[in-house]
Amino acid sequence: MLSRCHSIADLRRLAQRRLPAPMFHYIDGGADDEWTLRRNQSAFQDYQLLPETLRDVSSVDLSVDLFGRKLALPFFLAPTGMSRLFHHQKEFAAAHAAEAAGTFYGLSTLATTSLEDVAAAVRNPLMFQIYILKDRGLTLEFVARCKAAGYSALCLTVDMAMAGNRERDLRTGMVMPPRFGLRSLWSFATHPAWAMNLALHPGFRLANVAHRVDALGAGAMGLIDYVNSQFDRTVTWADVEWLRAHWTGPLILKGILSPADAARAKAVGADGLMISNHGGRQLDGAPAPIDLVRPIRAAVGPGMELVVDGGIRRGGDIVKAIALGADACSVGKAYLYGLAAGGEAGVSKAIAILRSELERTMILLGCRSISEIGERHVLPLEGRRIPAIPLQSTGTV
Repeated sequence: MLSRCHSIADLRRLAQRRLPAPMFHYIDGGADDEWTLRRNQSAFQDYQLLPETLRDVSSVDLSVDLFGRKLALPFFLAPTGMSRLFHHQKEFAAAHAAEAAGTFYGLSTLATTSLEDVAAAVRNPLMFQIYILKDRGLTLEFVARCKAAGYSALCLTVDMAMAGNRERDLRTGMVMPPRFGLRSLWSFATHPAWAMNLALHPGFRLANVAHRVDALGAGAMGLIDYVNSQFDRTVTWADVEWLRAHWTGPLILKGILSPADAARAKAVGADGLMISNHGGRQLDGAPAPIDLVRPIRAAVGPGMELVVDGGIRRGGDIVKAIALGADACSVGKAYLYGLAAGGEAGVSKAIAILRSELERTMILLGCRSISEIGERHVLPLEGRRIPAIPLQSTGTV
């Protein structure tokens, strides 16, 4: 029950009980040996919080200005694909929960609800996550549709030249739309509530692209096969400039880890960066986003907005990211566990847990507002240091 969930870890355990194995491991897994997946979380433990005492913290302001909007919280819901896998309320559940919390909801290109339907359902600021596809016409169509629907920001994912090697999905027989097979039949059979909702609310369509590329209509296929067939390995910085010319609102690049790439992103007109390794689902061996905040901030200066994306499981993680130089954080797995555990109520529970932990951490740290959090509040563990990576040449584009 959601009432017994007091942490994101509790929501994860409830999600595991409620989902068939292929769906749970699709949320929970990463690439190859999952070293980066584990490091995303464990890296936060390399930083201690240093409190300042005897401060008036009778009231605490959690609000931030991000991507041209005032948010009630310094974190938002990151774009994640195919929410219908995890709950029949799908993307609407997350969008409504974000609206109630006063923060951004990021909708994925690979959503199972159209960007227009989500925009019509909520009034909170929305971000649309976009890829530069082989069909540039479809990419421009997304831009036009986002303008018409009133999206506040566009988020370009740049770390998907091809899909990572997600071995858990291979082992569990994960395909879209879900189907029964020898490897998954028992798991579906032992989760009758999920299976019943599958029958009552099928709705497994990549709603934003179905009119152009009916990726799933012809029958079940591996998601990885679809990704590899549609995404373009020829995309370069010139394509980012091309997209910048067609979108006048905030443009955020998601998947930046290199300080040199961060500086290049600023030069081509990006307004913000999501420091991300795709939740450990792409290049295994990539560093944790929290370890790149300080060097990327040094590379881009104070004017560019930075979001830490990856490994957030506690409100204290958000404080550490901001102390190191981030403006905000985004959460993916954390809210998907809530979605799987209880639909909209579960997503709201995940947000409430992080909000409560964040506020408590700030009070105990002696900070009354997000702007008061600084590097003086972060102390690396003994024998470790806060990374300082020098800029390197970006090479050819």
